[in-house]
Amino acid sequence: MSLIAAARRRTANNSAPSVAPFPAPSPVLPGVCVAVVVVGLAVSAWAPHDRTTWLLEVVWVLIGLPVVVLAWRRFPLSGMLCCLLAAHALVLALGGHYTYAQVPLGEWVQDGLGLSRNPYDRFGHLMQGFVPAVLVRELLVRTSPLRGSRWLAPLTVCACLAFSAVFEMFEWVAAVIGGHAADAFLATQGDVWDTQWDMFCALIGATVSLLLLSKWHDRQLTRLAG
Repeated sequence: MSLIAAARRRTANNSAPSVAPFPAPSPVLPGVCVAVVVVGLAVSAWAPHDRTTWLLEVVWVLIGLPVVVLAWRRFPLSGMLCCLLAAHALVLALGGHYTYAQVPLGEWVQDGLGLSRNPYDRFGHLMQGFVPAVLVRELLVRTSPLRGSRWLAPLTVCACLAFSAVFEMFEWVAAVIGGHAADAFLATQGDVWDTQWDMFCALIGATVSLLLLSKWHDRQLTRLAG
């Protein structure tokens, strides 16, 4: 009888519904991040320097924010990634409002350090590598067999560099279509090597992000899975 009872218990345990590997975390932090991004977009949209430039700069936020919200119940993100995405969205919104070549914060840095150009564009491309590195890493860890693999970091950096190259081609298309009207969006500021610098900054940003945040990110993912 004890063997029969043990077999029944095993059968009951095996038939129990499995627990989702990544249950949704508390909605407080994601909700705050969404609210901050929405407010930031609204403020940046108020009398921007150029409406078309603003739209081209923030289009990634306008696409990405609804995707994250709609997919949240099935694929919630770590708290770190939520905060980084929100910060990146604000960087894009600020650049879209003033244009990257005329952001006051960059002008202050330019004057203070005696630089030849507004460095906010370089900062924006550093963020273009820094934040997507965590996004790509989280997607790969959670949806592929690369967790713990030595290939995780180099493939993440390669993905970020590829995205940066695609963005530069997007700028090229905008320049072909818009001509001089696209100068504010390109923000080259007379630098013939601006495209190469942009991709290099994204490469540095992605590398630094993985070096600084990988262990912390792993702890966040473990907590999310638990």
